[in-house]
Amino acid sequence: MMRAVEIIAPGGPERLRLTRRPIPRIGDDEVLLRVAAAGVNRPDASQRRGIYPPPPGITDIPGLEVAGTVVEVGRNVRERPATTLAAGVPALHPGDAVCALVPGGGYAEYVAAPAGSCLPLPDGYDLRRAAVLPEACFTAWIKLFEVGHLSAGETVLIHGGAGGVGLAAIQFAARIAGARVLATAGTSAKRAVCIEHGASQAFDYHDTDWPRQVFDATNSRGVDLVLDPQGGDYVRRELAILGTDGRLVLIGAHGGTEASFDVRDLIRRRLSIHGSVVRSRSTEAKRATAGALLANVWPGLASGAIRLPIQHTFGLEAAQAAHEILERNAQCGKLVLSTDQQQSRGDNLGDP
Repeated sequence: MMRAVEIIAPGGPERLRLTRRPIPRIGDDEVLLRVAAAGVNRPDASQRRGIYPPPPGITDIPGLEVAGTVVEVGRNVRERPATTLAAGVPALHPGDAVCALVPGGGYAEYVAAPAGSCLPLPDGYDLRRAAVLPEACFTAWIKLFEVGHLSAGETVLIHGGAGGVGLAAIQFAARIAGARVLATAGTSAKRAVCIEHGASQAFDYHDTDWPRQVFDATNSRGVDLVLDPQGGDYVRRELAILGTDGRLVLIGAHGGTEASFDVRDLIRRRLSIHGSVVRSRSTEAKRATAGALLANVWPGLASGAIRLPIQHTFGLEAAQAAHEILERNAQCGKLVLSTDQQQSRGDNLGDP
């Protein structure tokens, strides 16, 4: 048996409860990890509220990213590692330290992880720091490059730039793609963090005039790409600030599930709207993304050119406190659950 955090019923953070569950059994293409730390993310909160259920056959325990030690490897991981692991990832053995993107189950002492979504720790990283990498890095890479097709010299607008995905996307766009980055964030402290990590300008999304400010920042040309976790009324305003051939990538619907816009305007300016979710992507697609991250992002993490700061670390039993920060939209950087039951301050980002 293991300690794990379960959702007792849809609702607020108080619906999270520490419990005991059986240690999961692994499939042929999986590894069993002894979890040291797990990242806390908005999709976890959506699952807690009952609006983002796990895919069929996946555990109801929340948590999409972890770092830990390999305890057991599946048959195919032993016998055919080249076909089960991401390109460039060495064969996995018991005792190896890895971080992993998982479809669920991260808020626990053990988790079954797809071997193709496991990555070695970047040089200089411990398990706590590595636990916050998979969800943000997979999401930012897929949205920017595999869906958004961002290229050098383009301009991208990233909403919620001070969160984990936002900070990863800012750095990937500016420091890997060579793009110009604009961001939005809700406080002056968060906007300063966006600029510190590579955004050229950051705007207050509470100011209803932010679309004009973004448009003015591009000399009325418009942006080439928008990453939007809000949806709803934001869609119409984002389409208005896209330049010709611009792309809008929707990665959430925190602001509403319906949008109204002029279809003729999309046709005339050759705009495109894309929806994207990481959790339900195929194992093969995630394995390809893992290989791209290892080749393009991991060197920057090792050198310090790319970093994802941790705001707070909580013990596993304090998952509710971590989710309360998400509910207040008070996160700046990443939140972590540690299975060693020790709570500590993070990277001292200040009061968000």
